[in-house]
Order: sequence, then C-alpha cells, then structure tokens
Amino acid sequence: MWQPGDVVAWRGLYRERAWHVQTTIVIKDSPRELVVALVPGTECMAPEGYIDGKNKSKRRWEFKDKTWKLEKYTWHTNRLLILVEPGKYYATMYFWHDINNEFLCYYINFQLPFQRSRYGINTLDLDLDLIIYPDLSYEWKDLDDYQNAIEHGLIFPEWIREIDIAKQEILEKLEKRKYPYNGSWLNWTPNPNWTPPSLPENWDKI
Repeated sequence: MWQPGDVVAWRGLYRERAWHVQTTIVIKDSPRELVVALVPGTECMAPEGYIDGKNKSKRRWEFKDKTWKLEKYTWHTNRLLILVEPGKYYATMYFWHDINNEFLCYYINFQLPFQRSRYGINTLDLDLDLIIYPDLSYEWKDLDDYQNAIEHGLIFPEWIREIDIAKQEILEKLEKRKYPYNGSWLNWTPNPNWTPPSLPENWDKI
C-alpha cells in the first residue's frame, strides 16, 4: 500500500508500452479504494501530437506496432481527484477549476481494472466516458470512439460485458445519491505545501 503524499505514475499501457502517463499524488490507499490527485503543473506524457491535436493518427487502432513516440506535457487548469476500486472497469473523477475552486463535474472514465506495479498504477482507457454535472444530470461522451475501438478489435467482448455491468452500477448509485456521487469529497483541497510533482523515476518501465 502507498502512503498519503506518495507520488505514483498513473499509466495507460497498450501493447506492453506506456501510451499515456499522468503523475499523481496518493491521497488515500486502502484495500477497498485508492484515491489519487492530479494537480496543475504536474508533468505527464502522451503520444506525440496528441495534446495539441496535430497528430491525426492519435487513436490507438492506427498504430499497428509500438512505433509511437511520447512527449512531455504539463497538466493545467483543472484539479482532479481520481477514485478507483479493485476489479472495477471505471474510475470516478472529481473535476474542479483549480483557480476558483469551482466544482465542474464527476467524470466517469471507463478503463481496465487498475493493477499495482513497483512503478505505479497500470490500466488502459477504454474510450467511453460519462459526465455527471453538479445537478446530477449526465451525458455520455466519446461514444463514437468507443464503437470504433470495438470495431477495430481493441475492446473485447468480455470488456464490453463488464462495462455494461459498470454502467448499471454507476447509474443505480447516482439515482440513490450513493458514494461517491454524494459529494463526499467536494470539500477536499490540496495540501498548500505541495509542489506539482515531476514524473517519477522509471515511469516507462514495464
């Protein structure tokens, strides 16, 4: 288990290589839940051209091998808390605008269940997202990307089944205002003594 304040690499792995890396700070770690923060100024990595949209071949299915190059970028504007449970095919993120502390939304990122490694946290974004607004209305995001990933064979039938189960679980919790969609973390703020972390050593080791 990690300790509060530890810096860990939150990594999306594709074809046994890092596809996307975010540097996060551990807030809470227990057998039932891991909570990490992503704060503005933090060093991250993404495929070359992905962040500024210049790389037209930015989708995973367009890379037939491991030839993509990663480039460093700096996370900015929004502050996130990322909550994950073992075995779940999604993460719940609290989004704030960092400067004015405005809560923007809960953001559900469908992904492979997270795995721990000596170098950080491993998962893979499965393209589908759900945005839950402060009034608890919601909308689906990136449905086309999700369908394209399925058609290109990058999301397997067993993953689809697990995502469908996760959808039902999330919407039931939302309807009943259950944790974590009950505002439990809304008053959280970063430690004022923190400085935005750099990428941890060996962030690219598998």
